[in-house]
Amino acid sequence: MTSMIFYETPVALNRSRHRELRLMPATGDFSFARNINSLLIAATELPDAALHYPVVFVGKPGGPYTLAAMVGLNDQNNLFLDADGAWEADAYIPAFARRYPFVLAEAGDGDDLTVCVDEAFTGWSETEGEALFDVDGNESPMLQGAVEFLRQFHIEMQSTHQFAQRLAQHDLLAPKTVEITRDGKKQIIDGIYVVDATRLHALDDGALAGVVRNGDMGLIDAHLLSLKHVARLAARLDRRAAPAIPASL
Repeated sequence: MTSMIFYETPVALNRSRHRELRLMPATGDFSFARNINSLLIAATELPDAALHYPVVFVGKPGGPYTLAAMVGLNDQNNLFLDADGAWEADAYIPAFARRYPFVLAEAGDGDDLTVCVDEAFTGWSETEGEALFDVDGNESPMLQGAVEFLRQFHIEMQSTHQFAQRLAQHDLLAPKTVEITRDGKKQIIDGIYVVDATRLHALDDGALAGVVRNGDMGLIDAHLLSLKHVARLAARLDRRAAPAIPASL
């Protein structure tokens, strides 16, 4: 999953090009996230995300790995959005979605970061909403807040990679294949990794103490508990697929 998954026309924020651009008030429309089944999350989000979604590790065999919250089981099917694009009211909304239409893009060797915006976002205006720049061309307080949010999320995602790397160094991440049977047909979901509880319990005392003391054990527990939501996602998918029952006359 790339950081540009939602972005149709991402361009670097430019003081001249976007001088008159304004951001319309938030409407709670997350339609841009409809055609996804997972979102990257930071480890700091895991306790909240684990209350609603299966949280798994994703990456290439051998790493590097990071965290993702599963919001669907089929491709291009976010089960937490309604027909109007509203995210389910009581569900945690990952920062990956909340940062839209802004994003930090890596340039060159990855050390340089550029603030980008999606020009295809329907919430832009030149007459209404909060301006990106003031009359002198300086960043508005709103834009400053958005950029700070991006930077903090970037830092937290780097910490998340380090968290996953520590688990991988202990050989705790194992590939997982999820098999779901619906309407007599089997659906296979692969390419995900989970903490192997047997390997975790087999760690020597020194390694296990390190996992506990650096706070990783609490995150591991939240991750393992979140996997129970896979069955709930399947039930949610079944409800979506069920034909509507006509109201009684």
